[in-house]
Parts: sequence; C-alpha cells; structure tokens
Amino acid sequence: MDFDFNVLTNTEKVVFALRSLYTKNGYALYKMSKFEEYDLYSTKKDFLVSDQVITFTDTSGKLMALKPDVTLSIVKNYKDGDGLAKVCYDENVYRVSKGSNCYKELLQTGIECIGNVTTDDINGVLSLALKSLELVSPSYLLTVSSLDLLKACIKKITDSRDEINEIIALADEKNIHGIKSKYPENNEYLLKLLRISSAPSVCMDEIETIAKDVNAYDAFLKLKEVVKGLDEKRVVIDFSVSADISYYNGIIFKGYVEGVPSAVLSGGQYDKLMKKMKKKATSIGFAVYLDLLEFLLEA
Repeated sequence: MDFDFNVLTNTEKVVFALRSLYTKNGYALYKMSKFEEYDLYSTKKDFLVSDQVITFTDTSGKLMALKPDVTLSIVKNYKDGDGLAKVCYDENVYRVSKGSNCYKELLQTGIECIGNVTTDDINGVLSLALKSLELVSPSYLLTVSSLDLLKACIKKITDSRDEINEIIALADEKNIHGIKSKYPENNEYLLKLLRISSAPSVCMDEIETIAKDVNAYDAFLKLKEVVKGLDEKRVVIDFSVSADISYYNGIIFKGYVEGVPSAVLSGGQYDKLMKKMKKKATSIGFAVYLDLLEFLLEA
C-alpha cells in the first residue's frame, strides 16, 4: 500500500523534501537517542540556541538531558580518522521555543560536514542552504559573513576578549552608534565592514581593500571562493552576521524567508567547538528551525 502524503502537514512535507535534498547530495541520515548525559551540554550552553536544558536522573544515578541540540551529539560520535563525514538529520529537540518561551518538543532538520573540510565543501553547504530556503518559500535570502575578517577589524580596536565579544554583540545588532561611542579609536575598518550589505560582486573590491589593510587577505580569498557561483540575487554579504567566537570561526551564515522576522536557518564553521571536544577535524553545518516556520507553512 502506497503512503498517502496528503495526510502530512505542510511542515512534515517540507521535512521530507529537505531530507530528500540532503540524501541526494551525499548526506547520510543520522539518528540519535532522545537523551544524552547532561555533561555534554553543561559546559557548552553558549553553543545552544537555548541554554535551558530539561534534565532527569536515570536509574544508574547519572544526570541525563533531553537533547536540546543535535550537532553536539554528532561531533561527540565522530572519530578522527573517519574521513569526511556528511550527515543529515531530522530530529525532535527539547528546548524553550523562541515564539512561546515555553519548553517544547521541536522538529529540527539540518546537515553537518565534518573532516578535512575544503572551500568546495563550504560552497556546497551554502548551496544546500539556499536550496533549503527555496523549499520553504519563494522569497528567501542568505546572508554570509567571515568571522575571521570581522575579528581582524575588531583587533585593530582591542585585544581584550571581553571587549571583542562586546563589539561582536554590537555588530550583530548593527549598532554603529554604540561602537562609535564605546570604542571611538581605530574603528574605521570595522565601521566600513559593517556598512557593507550587498551582493558579492558589488562589494568584493571594497572587502579586498579592507582585508589587505587589516592583514586578513586569506580570509577575504576564502570568502570570495566559497560564494563563487551562488545565486547573486539570493546572497548578501553582511558582516553583522556574527557568532560566538568561542565555538565558531571562518564562514558563518543565516537564512531568512518573507513573513518570518528572524533567521529560520543558521550555520557556519565550528572548528573551535571541535577542538573543545578533543577532535582534530574541521567542520561546517547548518540547522533549519522548523518551529519558526510552522505558522508560515501551515498558513
């Protein structure tokens, strides 16, 4: 008996479509348990979308957690020497929903690429991010940034880790006034970078000039290479897209669709997380937040 796809909700249909997209592009489906030992999350709460984790004590006395995230489990189970691992998932996670501020069981889908990740691999991940957004809505946009280039401009202002984090938070808000008032000296390169928000072909010359001046030319070349061939109408270079420098590095990105005010897709390179988890491999991935899309899709 054939399965009747008409009984599925629109959200479930999108999940099936995304899974098909990823598996056809060489990503193996990853399945995991509903819970992990709490220690996996306790020291990496800043990496999570929500730092509130549901915990319980199992029969052996171990403190367990209903999984709030999938990436950490995938990284934990990756073994150096496994080569390039390309996995996709659609899993229920348990965390506070942005829309309701209540704990919910949320369906999340995404991909992870772990191993000796090349610029071609990153380009492929960005291409899949664009195709993922297209499956959700005809009106979509992918914003791409280089955290390495952003940090190079910030380091012209300060080397203090706390101040770097504060400036990144201000950059994420595009708070130019806040940066000017709190850090009035040596901010010209950062302000030039944050004013950029356009298609790659429009802004690459300006980015190249800035990169040369702040000794981050390799970061510029990488950015230029990974966006090559992507749809110019759907990709915007925007350095207000940032992430926690304790976990992320290199290329980071966010995806938006019309009708949803916040990013419905988020991803980037997280080599620093790999090091924190005693892994030598490099990595990149993204997640699609279906809880943010549910109202749009069902409507």
